[in-house]
Amino acid sequence: MRIPTLVSILLLVLLPCLGFTQFRKYSNEFLNIGAGARGLGMGGAQAASVNDGTAGYWNPAGLVSVQDMPNINLMHASYFDNIGKYDYASVAIPEVDNKRVIGFSLLRFAVDDIPNTLFLVEPDGSINYGNITTFSSADYAFLFSYAQKIRDDDDLKMSFGANAKVIYRKVGHFANAWGFGLDAGFKMQKDRWSLGIVAKDITTTFNAWSFHFNEKEKEVLYLTDNDIPVKSTELTAPRLTIGNSYNFRLGSSVDLLAEADLDFTFDGRRNNLISTNGLNIDPHAGVEASIKNVFFVRAGISNFQQALADGDTTNQKKVWIFQPSLGAGFKINNIQIDYAFTNLANQSNPLYTHIFSLKIDLGKKEN
Repeated sequence: MRIPTLVSILLLVLLPCLGFTQFRKYSNEFLNIGAGARGLGMGGAQAASVNDGTAGYWNPAGLVSVQDMPNINLMHASYFDNIGKYDYASVAIPEVDNKRVIGFSLLRFAVDDIPNTLFLVEPDGSINYGNITTFSSADYAFLFSYAQKIRDDDDLKMSFGANAKVIYRKVGHFANAWGFGLDAGFKMQKDRWSLGIVAKDITTTFNAWSFHFNEKEKEVLYLTDNDIPVKSTELTAPRLTIGNSYNFRLGSSVDLLAEADLDFTFDGRRNNLISTNGLNIDPHAGVEASIKNVFFVRAGISNFQQALADGDTTNQKKVWIFQPSLGAGFKINNIQIDYAFTNLANQSNPLYTHIFSLKIDLGKKEN
């Protein structure tokens, strides 16, 4: 199948969903944080080159690279000065013939100790700080992945993969939501070149919210002119990612992998490098130097957007900013430890994030 034909088929599947549905921008945005320090150190450019259990997140078709033994990935990160906690875990299990792989992934993003000030002000107008309580907000995603080889020749390899994902979101005792969605991916490798195509939320992933306020809370909301929600549904628009990678041989023991991806979103104008009312394009790229497949050094760039220039008191001048990332890793036998260092796209006053992840291959390959 020719690549332009495959992309056209994906667009024909996605575009009809966009014409008759209204979407909320950045719905389920926690699903776009990433998985694994390797991918985050490369700016999230993974659609074409991912080759471990994190493929269940980046491109399920890449799971076929997990062979002979199960693969486990664990990651933890803190954001916004430890306010937000992000955790990721996955396991990928190949079948005996290495033609098919199943995977399971769990993502969690949570903010704890959020002040609940609904009853801060007493009925007589006095302030009672003793009435402040705290609650947590947590988002969960469960991904069930399947990947299969389509072609496995020496000169050309192709695979297909899909995710079924279940989403659960909870905001204290006030609200919770359940959601469901599907992803699909394709990967092709020819010699040292790879292509990856991923269509996420192809069925317009939804979240069905329900709200749980007691009568006293409803009374406070009413008296303070706040709406009292009853139910709500969030829809997440499809997202298409196309990635290309090439593995350069620099010496007998040194390789340099380079990848560039383009993310296409269709939920209205975003703050991206290319943005229109119906289509946004967000590029990101990364490189990884590998020494004897034991030591790794990585760099990436992503999240191009416009921001107000520092020192401009009129708030009129805008400049382009981006999110750089660096990473490193080492592998000992069946264990690999990776590290990534990123900021949150503000070069003047960056919020830095340190990310660690662990990859384990269970068992020992047969000679």
